[in-house]
Amino acid sequence: MKENWEKIKLRTGNKSVLEGVPKSLPALVKAIRIQDKARGVGFDWERKEQVWEKVEEEMGEFKNEFNAAAGQPIDHEKAMAEFGDLLFSLVNYARFINIDPEEALERTNKKFIKRFQFLETESAKDGKKMGEMTLAEMDVYWNRAKGV
Repeated sequence: MKENWEKIKLRTGNKSVLEGVPKSLPALVKAIRIQDKARGVGFDWERKEQVWEKVEEEMGEFKNEFNAAAGQPIDHEKAMAEFGDLLFSLVNYARFINIDPEEALERTNKKFIKRFQFLETESAKDGKKMGEMTLAEMDVYWNRAKGV
């Protein structure tokens, strides 16, 4: 039904399937909507393995931006473009396997906050101060937080 709706809109005067995606949406939500609309007119992968190959390709291109620099300043614009491509392909893979990337990221944010606050609280109990500990010292608390 959704596929037919996108095709009908094209026949009734819309110049692009993507016209209906509000420019004001947050980028993550916009990526989901763009991909849904493209899928609605048949522009989609056939298998999740194909999508994952694209993720790996984009990861390689992102990594190449840093490897190519080899002591040179990194081209920030190119790196940002490649990172955007990587995120877009990850959102596409999430959509393909029915994972809401917004919800997944929010869950990770909450998990990080919980673990970080554990690190702060438990290290303070031991008389240690944030900003004065080494990364290795903080990592001990971080690993303990994973078990809580």
